[in-house]
Amino acid sequence: MEYDTIIIGTGIAGYAAGMYAARLGLKVLLIGETPGGTLALTGKVENYPGFISIDGQELTDKLEKHAKKYDVETITDIVDQIKKDKDSFLVRSGDRFFSSKTVILATGTETKKLNIKGEKEFFGNGVSYCALCDADFIKGKIVAVAGGGDAAVKEALLCTEHAKKVYIINNEKELHPEEPHKKVLNEKIKEGKIEVINDNEILEIKGKKEVETLLLKKEFKGKKELLVQGLFIYIGNVPRSELAKMINAKLNSKGEVIVNENCETNLKGFFAAGDVTNKEWKQAILAASQGVTAAYYAYNYCRKN
Repeated sequence: MEYDTIIIGTGIAGYAAGMYAARLGLKVLLIGETPGGTLALTGKVENYPGFISIDGQELTDKLEKHAKKYDVETITDIVDQIKKDKDSFLVRSGDRFFSSKTVILATGTETKKLNIKGEKEFFGNGVSYCALCDADFIKGKIVAVAGGGDAAVKEALLCTEHAKKVYIINNEKELHPEEPHKKVLNEKIKEGKIEVINDNEILEIKGKKEVETLLLKKEFKGKKELLVQGLFIYIGNVPRSELAKMINAKLNSKGEVIVNENCETNLKGFFAAGDVTNKEWKQAILAASQGVTAAYYAYNYCRKN
């Protein structure tokens, strides 16, 4: 079966693209590994127009329902391969093959790893990349958050709602939170709920069955081992652009897909939207906007060709 557009990614950019593409009359297939994408794991979202404060999962649920209100076929699966075949694209997902006139890549990003000893071994047993997902497991415990940006601070603040105490371990000289997180952070530090360890690094995660200590590069209060019962890693994200690379779409030095203001790549009929692109500022509202833009110009491409 041939589609007018196949959208890869079921995050905010993918849902927005699916909704608009279907409204424009295109035959749409939406394929994604994780319904809602990373936004569904974000916790409170307070910078999306129209909602003073809304849970990330709730927001993505609303977007999904809105997209499915129209004739959008949705599959929860992983796309393994994309090939250009004359005037069409061939998309493989497991043992299934689909053909489409256009493709919109909206695969977003994935969390960077520390790549240290113990990280893989203790994943799910104290090591996590999402405080919202594992909040129930840290009640009354002492945990640490690795990272120094706004996302790491936000994660640490979320942890304080459940954990006894939270350490923020940052390899830079100071943290870089945005307002209003900066104000809340200072309050939590005064209360003793958060302690910041700047200019230091985690070298190893230790324990028997679960996380017990972190080995630090420099001494903290006279010791290089920090007693914790959990570690949340928030050191940034990398674009999930492997599929774009597979068909020779141009990427920048960060691995982001290069698009113009119409979300067009260097390949005719191949579009990209959201955090996987070279858009400098990564925000949910901008991902939605790019998804809509990609859908409109995919529609134009189908109409002209």
